Amino acid sequence: MDQLRETLKGHHLRTTTCREDVLSTFINKKNALSHGDLEGALGENYDRVTIYRTLKTFLEKGIIHKVLDDEGLRYALCSHNCSEEKHHHDHIHFKCSECGETNCLENLHIPAVQLPNGYQPEKFNLLIQGVCPKCG
Repeated sequence: MDQLRETLKGHHLRTTTCREDVLSTFINKKNALSHGDLEGALGENYDRVTIYRTLKTFLEKGIIHKVLDDEGLRYALCSHNCSEEKHHHDHIHFKCSECGETNCLENLHIPAVQLPNGYQPEKFNLLIQGVCPKCG
């Protein structure tokens, strides 16, 4: 519980039970989660709007980042060097075709892409699909 409170405090957020529970769910699951995943895990305690607002706040503060996969939007914990000003999540995401989990591959960065003149990249998202070690 202290780690949760320290994380929230380090991102200048007030501690609430919802924030602690959402953060705890991310830490315990260790993979990217959708709003629906969180609602399924926490829905009896919090309504969907409260969970949505918590996700929005965590995104703004650099606690989580967006992950786009073939099923839509998911969220994953940011590495410890993300902040409100700058997210550092230019890594590859992997979705297992067997178990359906989407995970961050923090040590694999998206390769440089040479865009045509006039295009200005803002965000990168690379999803690889296949079979994870757990299912292989």
